[in-house]
Amino acid sequence: MARVIVRPAAEAELQEAHAWYEERESGLGVEFVRCINDCVQSIRRHPEMYPPVHKEIRQGVVRRFPYSVFYFTDGDAIIVTAVFHAKRNPRIWQRRV
Repeated sequence: MARVIVRPAAEAELQEAHAWYEERESGLGVEFVRCINDCVQSIRRHPEMYPPVHKEIRQGVVRRFPYSVFYFTDGDAIIVTAVFHAKRNPRIWQRRV
């Protein structure tokens, strides 16, 4: 199975969203991270399953939360470039490409 590398910007987005959800309701941040992890594991098993949305970047949609995991493959690695809320301006993550 492919190894997953999460870029620092994506990790920061994940931590920020976790904290936001946890402030709203105890345990909700943990559930958010679990759903992100489920999406990443699905990407890991079938990286070509998700469609390209910008150049070589693909988008895995997260269940239950309005987030997507943006990534590309590089050999045997999956590089996560963003963990992004659906309402945010996509140009923010597109500039990282």
